[in-house]
Amino acid sequence: MQTYIPRFLAEKIRNKIKQMPAVSILGPRQCGKSTLAREILKSMTNTVYLDLERPSDVNKLRDPEAFFTLNRGKLICLDEIQRVSEIFPVMRSIIDAEGTNGQFLILGSASPVLLRQSSESLAGRISHIDLSPKGFDYFRF
Repeated sequence: MQTYIPRFLAEKIRNKIKQMPAVSILGPRQCGKSTLAREILKSMTNTVYLDLERPSDVNKLRDPEAFFTLNRGKLICLDEIQRVSEIFPVMRSIIDAEGTNGQFLILGSASPVLLRQSSESLAGRISHIDLSPKGFDYFRF
């Protein structure tokens, strides 16, 4: 069983979700991105979580525009976004059409390619949060 240790970033991420159309949580594998996101989503209503390592969740994004439209008004969390990074332009068009904050929470590896793709497609629409391990002083006990 996983034990969740609250992080200083949890509240920062909640605030960014209120301020920006998209927020990304980036970091190396197994650093706690998914666990942190699930804990944040538990405290919110109207959320959708897709794990893009699961084929059934990837299938839901075969027509990403239709999926995003169907889930309008919900915070859509896309875990392992680097697996379907080609949807960034669709996300941009949805963000521009909706004009609201708190539309997407995306999780992925902090690869230079992913950062470039998301920054180019979602410039001015996304806030990046780095979840690299920082040591024990980083955790709130």
